[in-house]
Amino acid sequence: MKPDKVLSLAGLAARAGKIASGEFSTEKSVKQRQAYLVLVAGDASDNTKKHFSDLCGYRGIPYFEYADKERLGKSLGKEFRASLAVKDKNLADAIIKQIESEKQLNNGGNE
Repeated sequence: MKPDKVLSLAGLAARAGKIASGEFSTEKSVKQRQAYLVLVAGDASDNTKKHFSDLCGYRGIPYFEYADKERLGKSLGKEFRASLAVKDKNLADAIIKQIESEKQLNNGGNE
């Protein structure tokens, strides 16, 4: 299996201490305007996805659904994580850029 660059960048951010993970910590980071990006696991509950989508939309914070709880947690050195907030602008920008380039590749470059 080829390495996932988005999850590698999330792991790098975690090792740098620039991640808030878990629903309560992620929400706190968003509300305190410390988050530059929020990732929510694709297999998180619909309620969790809607909550963070609305919360981030209201505050203008980029929000993406990515991977699953197990892979998201593993990338951070944890067990399972439904959500995480990236608290470093440069790392958040790098992750967003990678997600968008993967979307373009998966769509064959057509949006």
